[in-house]
Amino acid sequence: MISPESLLEVEDLRKYYPTQQGWLGRGGARVHAVDGVSFSIASGETLGLVGESGCGKSTTGKLILRLQDPTSGTIRWRGRDISRLTQHEMRPVRRELQAVFQDPYASLNPRMRAADIVVEPLRNFEPMSESAARERAASLFARVGLRADQLVKYPFEFSGGQRQRLGIARALSVQPKLIVCDEPVSALDVSVQAQVINLLMDLQQEFHLSYLFIAHDLAVVEHISHRVAVMYLGKIVEIADKKSIFTRPQHPYTEALLEAVPVPDPRRRKQRRVLTGDVPSPVNPPPGCRFHTRCPYVEARCRVEEPPLKQVASGQWVACHLRQPVATKEEAIA
Repeated sequence: MISPESLLEVEDLRKYYPTQQGWLGRGGARVHAVDGVSFSIASGETLGLVGESGCGKSTTGKLILRLQDPTSGTIRWRGRDISRLTQHEMRPVRRELQAVFQDPYASLNPRMRAADIVVEPLRNFEPMSESAARERAASLFARVGLRADQLVKYPFEFSGGQRQRLGIARALSVQPKLIVCDEPVSALDVSVQAQVINLLMDLQQEFHLSYLFIAHDLAVVEHISHRVAVMYLGKIVEIADKKSIFTRPQHPYTEALLEAVPVPDPRRRKQRRVLTGDVPSPVNPPPGCRFHTRCPYVEARCRVEEPPLKQVASGQWVACHLRQPVATKEEAIA
């Protein structure tokens, strides 16, 4: 699951938040937002991260960017462990790790003109003259499909899609290697979503970018991703290439997600499996498999024994007792 050619490697990553219980907030329960997540992203690859709201997708992205500190686990960037670096030590790394956020308006400073928003990250790393900054901003504007006359405008003068293009231009200004895209198109109209997704794919080819693409929309994830990781209640339950995920899902939760996608055929609607019950609380996750409270195939073992993430096919890893691991080359020879 972690390749030696990986640009980013995340291993057993955890983030727990204390609740306001106990004396002065001490000794209370903890929210298990991210609970033992491991994956890798190769250079030029897009890993889609999907799951229900509250499963820990956005928190995972923030931990990778070191916008929040992990409780435990390892984040290796180009072979270097960055999970415990100080803010000063993180400074040169931040140039290579950038983000495009969900709300294209809230993530932009309303008091800054568009040109200043785009080049502000670059000014943090390089001294620049005003003419050089404006030239750089105009170049980035042209690349993301904005006009040069819009450089002097404020964020409120842009449409939602244009604001997101502005956010993409800002992320590109420091020439990053990895961009964490946290629901970058969920606030946009469908037609605009397609334009932004195609732009991201074109930029990936041109600048050899890697993406961690966090989203709810499975159609968008299928279009842009090379591999897909499925999260449930703080854990990754399945990770594979997108063809395997969408044609041969191995985890019951992945099956349920795919069957929840609306279809125009009324006959197929009647055959769809609908999950019952609610997602358990991350403050007190259930023992064993975390999906067993809603799984239609649950067995006694699932309620007490947590399934490890194991390889069940070439490039496909699943955390489910119902799936048998594939034999390794060593085991096959023996």
